[in-house]
Amino acid sequence: MADEEDVRRLALALPEVEEIDCDGFDFRVGGQGFVWSYPERRAGQPRRLRTDIAVLFVGDEAEKQALLLGEPDLFFTTQAYDGWPLVMVRLDAVDVDRLTELVTDAWRMRAPEPLAGSWSVPVSRGGREGTPGRSSG
Repeated sequence: MADEEDVRRLALALPEVEEIDCDGFDFRVGGQGFVWSYPERRAGQPRRLRTDIAVLFVGDEAEKQALLLGEPDLFFTTQAYDGWPLVMVRLDAVDVDRLTELVTDAWRMRAPEPLAGSWSVPVSRGGREGTPGRSSG
């Protein structure tokens, strides 16, 4: 189970990340958002930032649909996010290792190419070095 502090720790461990001052969390790289608190909107009520739900950049519609269909207990979306390469993740349903992968992937897709291309993932607990989503050998 992960929480807001895990998101903050993971995001700030990545190069050149800027945290935007807000009531929840909002992280950017190169001026591009990659993970932030879910701004819940309900009819007749003011917007509420949900720090138990993270919005993640996922790159494209195919990846979004794969996550939504493959793990519906973990990921969801709303009509407001139709057409956007973003998913919401329930932090209380995701473990920290998976959240690390998700936040790192989101950062890599939003970081300027020279920065993303030059950064590699530190050695993990499993003792392997590599880049999420890419073979290290």
